[in-house]
Amino acid sequence: MFTPKTFTIPDLKGISSKNIEEHLKLYAGYVKHTNLILEKVAELSKDDANAYIISELQRRFGFEFDGMRNHEYYFASLEGGAKEFNLNSALSHAITERWGSYDAWLAHFKALAMTRGIGWAILYYDTVSKQLLTTWVSEQHLGHLTGLSPILALDMWEHSYVADYQPSGKKQYIEDFFTNLNWGVIEKNFDDIR
Repeated sequence: MFTPKTFTIPDLKGISSKNIEEHLKLYAGYVKHTNLILEKVAELSKDDANAYIISELQRRFGFEFDGMRNHEYYFASLEGGAKEFNLNSALSHAITERWGSYDAWLAHFKALAMTRGIGWAILYYDTVSKQLLTTWVSEQHLGHLTGLSPILALDMWEHSYVADYQPSGKKQYIEDFFTNLNWGVIEKNFDDIR
């Protein structure tokens, strides 16, 4: 079974403590429902007549589990206060190799985050091809790249910004997210994966 992680998030620019508090409650719900589904599948697996119900629960499991994990990457990246991107880091070199410069990657990633609809903008590292990749993950689970762990996950569901920014403030939320980001966490994610 899974337990909700705790995060120590300081005051953030633009993103209120109240919004973080409510957002963390939503995260705890993903953890709770991940556990509930696992319990229910175990219970229903005792009778072959429940195969259809189990298959539907397993589909829902991906949504709940990925919602839990995506939020863990998101909240961890805001812990410890803002820390600037290290232009001499291994991640910086990988970004420059792939996109030409940090600024080019950042513009690319921010444009990805502006995708219409709910979802996540995610930066991954592929250990097979040895390259960084970005993708849009719809909802919590549709579009994840198989076998890759996120390095950076930006929550673009309305609950992450509407209370503080209103729907029209999506672009400012993205800007503030990067202002608040602890790049030390992101660089460690990259170092741990490669």
